[in-house]
Amino acid sequence: MIFYFSLFISLFFIGNSLSDERLIFHDKPKSLSQNTIIEDWPRFLGPHNDGTSRENNLLKSWGKDGPKLVWELKRGDTYAAPTIANGKLFSFDLADGHERLECRDPESGKLIWDFKYDVKYRDRFGYSNGPRASPVLDKDILILAGVTAQLRAIEIGTGKELWHIDLQKEYGHELGFFGYGPAPFVWKDLVLVNVGGAEDSKEKGVCVAAFDRKTGKEIWNYKDSWGASYSSPVVKKIRGKDVLLVFAGGESRPAHGGLLALDPSSGKLHDRFSWRAKSYESVNASVPIVIDKDKVFISECYGQGGVLLKFNEDLKASVIWKERNFGMHWMTPLVIDDHIYGFAGRNKPDVQFRCVNLNDGSIVWKDDMRYQFELNGRNLTLSFFRGSLLRCNDRVFGLGEDGVFAEFNISPKGVKILSQSQLFVAEQSWALPVVHRGLLYISQHTKGFVNDTKPRLMCFDFREKVSSE
Repeated sequence: MIFYFSLFISLFFIGNSLSDERLIFHDKPKSLSQNTIIEDWPRFLGPHNDGTSRENNLLKSWGKDGPKLVWELKRGDTYAAPTIANGKLFSFDLADGHERLECRDPESGKLIWDFKYDVKYRDRFGYSNGPRASPVLDKDILILAGVTAQLRAIEIGTGKELWHIDLQKEYGHELGFFGYGPAPFVWKDLVLVNVGGAEDSKEKGVCVAAFDRKTGKEIWNYKDSWGASYSSPVVKKIRGKDVLLVFAGGESRPAHGGLLALDPSSGKLHDRFSWRAKSYESVNASVPIVIDKDKVFISECYGQGGVLLKFNEDLKASVIWKERNFGMHWMTPLVIDDHIYGFAGRNKPDVQFRCVNLNDGSIVWKDDMRYQFELNGRNLTLSFFRGSLLRCNDRVFGLGEDGVFAEFNISPKGVKILSQSQLFVAEQSWALPVVHRGLLYISQHTKGFVNDTKPRLMCFDFREKVSSE
């Protein structure tokens, strides 16, 4: 009986994959252990908005070829990571002149529904023309922010559009260096957006706005000369109060921007801290991190570096320390006990994995994270470069931007690689890995160097073997 059931399941998966020419199904994953902790992944930084998850019973080690591949999906242009909740996975990309949202089954990759609309965009620096922001899930709706600053609410069950706001038309948003980038944040019944409206528009420089999640009606706005950055806003508890943190700063001459601390219910400004490189071609992209409920770390990699702020009872910020050599390009560093870890630096050759003491900002150690890799008979020296860090139940994983995936043991004493595999060799893998129900989702954003693999989303079996299997 068990044999026939397993055969049926395998045929089900394979049969459904054949109906979608972009989907390749390889093998079904292992069963979940009964004591497994699972969490949805509703935003690109996960359930806690900081690149962490409580998921456990994950694969303890894997070979050089990586975990077992369950399915892979060919994608168009995108830097968006998938988001997953309520048994549905959402992929957002651009193909054939359309931004495309797809709702799929997380375990099989099977297409449930899709939604698309016309988009005309060409990146001025030659990067991907697709969306930068991952879909944002909240109960029965999904919020999209496309590369041309089109804000949409989609009904999760049907794929029906509920409302649409053109931020360029309505607020005079001027697309930045790389198009529109910050993901919205849903708090209670509000969609919080770093609008970045022009000062000479009819709305006269709306920097941040809140919209009703059901109707799209504007509830409040905050006006500021700081534009839309590539850092996504987040609501966190500071001094026991909900505070909206927006690391703003769009394209401007002279360059300006910094951290806004706002009341998410009204848009009232608590504090405004300037933190932006003087260089014109610079961006604020890393998401603010709240530490110990009264401190916030922000960083950029164009000369300013990182700064740790402390907020008083009136939610006014003061500087604890600054460190110009601990600035993140886009990645969100991890805080573990009284240290912070991240890939600091602007360009590939200059990036190092660094550990900083939270008390004084001193750099405890730095590591180039170099390793040897054989490619077509040649031994190459590669690195994690501007990698991403994911923490699951006190285990730390890293994805290098050229396709290397590993588990790290990190401490103030240094970093040790426990397992490592080159999943592919391609540039610009900048999306944070996603873990959901013991499955690992990795995004390859550009064509592969080795075997001409296309941009794709891969699902790996990352479940630890159940003892009864």
